[in-house]
Amino acid sequence: MTTPEPAFPDEWRIEGSSLLADTVAGSVYEVTLAGGKSAVVKHLKPKALEDSLRGADFLAWRNGVGCVRLLARSGTMLLMEHAGKTTLRDHMASHGDSDATRIAASVLLDYHRPSDSPPPASLQPLSRYFASLFAKAERDRKDGLAGPYAEAAAMAQALLADQRDIKPLHGDLHHENIMHGPRGWIIIDPAGLIGDAALDVANMFSNPLDRFDLTRNEARIAGMADVFAETLGRDVRTILRYAFAYGCLSAAWHDEDGNEADRDDELAVAAAIRTVLRQA
Repeated sequence: MTTPEPAFPDEWRIEGSSLLADTVAGSVYEVTLAGGKSAVVKHLKPKALEDSLRGADFLAWRNGVGCVRLLARSGTMLLMEHAGKTTLRDHMASHGDSDATRIAASVLLDYHRPSDSPPPASLQPLSRYFASLFAKAERDRKDGLAGPYAEAAAMAQALLADQRDIKPLHGDLHHENIMHGPRGWIIIDPAGLIGDAALDVANMFSNPLDRFDLTRNEARIAGMADVFAETLGRDVRTILRYAFAYGCLSAAWHDEDGNEADRDDELAVAAAIRTVLRQA
């Protein structure tokens, strides 16, 4: 089924559009503005609307610092600058995984820079972000099931009770949310969280999603942890603990959706991270 083009606001003066992607979060259009400049419109969908609107608040607050610039918003539509056509995954294919990790670390420092403006009140705290993991661990406990969720939930609770370097976070950083364009490397599609900066690199360990040769590779996990620990000035074990907790959280989300294949993939990554953590 073809996704019908939305009615763009007249004041945006959009002269042409083409569909770039249609995801559970929204339909993304490349558009031509008056004067011929390219931009992007994201038409948000109900399933991820709350996350997407928080992300829009994050972009408005950052105002282009390390991030795609939000040009305008109207209801469930966001008008943004064109971030470019090259993803970090594309770059990784030609320059290697280690170079991609270093770029991600550099981008992280860029959008984590301090701001003179207070962060949006809508940003989600990590205690709510981890709710699905805590719920899954409790269900397993009641059912008498052993597994990684209880361990990850206990680890997450300990981490959240001792958060450091609390700041606004992207919350979904991975190789396809880092783009290269006219302004260099910037991020797109933030989830809009607030909490310990170490959480913001956790999803990188699970990506690219289909590269099991990388995501389950213990040497790669250890190397990424070293890079991110140095970047953030944190202990390697803290980076790995957040990565393990996040992997199990992601598995809990897939479990809620009945997606067993993706759940098991995330648990396999989490198991590899746990092995590295025990040796760290």
